[in-house]
Amino acid sequence: MVHVRPAGPDSWPDVATVMGERGDPSRCFCQYFRLRGKAWSGSSPENNREALRSQVCDGERPPGVLAYDGSAPVGWCAVGPRTSYPRVLASPNWRADHPDGWVITCFVVPVDHRRQGVAGELVHGAVDLAGSYGAPTVEACAVDTAAAGRIPSADLYRGPLSIYLDAGFTEISRTSPQWVLVRSAA
Repeated sequence: MVHVRPAGPDSWPDVATVMGERGDPSRCFCQYFRLRGKAWSGSSPENNREALRSQVCDGERPPGVLAYDGSAPVGWCAVGPRTSYPRVLASPNWRADHPDGWVITCFVVPVDHRRQGVAGELVHGAVDLAGSYGAPTVEACAVDTAAAGRIPSADLYRGPLSIYLDAGFTEISRTSPQWVLVRSAA
């Protein structure tokens, strides 16, 4: 059975394990939405790794939640106040009337643990974390896989629409057939 908990200083090795050594997560370390322009293009995987390590180990609140199968880390979800993410604030895909809400920006579920409900559990954990810090809402820019057709799994880092709807989120708007802003009370 999968259980989810906030990522704190003691869990940094587990976060690093989930991010892995290859692929987008091992280069991005969930910094894409925290950086814009030259700050992003000039950042290295090592800088991104160190930034996430600092957010997990030294931040005033956890920057996300981890899913575990027993003691093995099997997934990550980045969540935080909208104001923590400059790229979210500037994006037309994330226009909202809840500036004090939190947002879920990305998921990482290693290949061996996909299609087992891990992302759905992470959504619930992210909403719980946001609520524990007084967030009024949690939003995400989901991918409507039915509208998008077949897409690479790497493009699902924001999460498929179905996991949000199953968790009680409601559709707020669409900036394209496949980009769906969803919201839930925290």
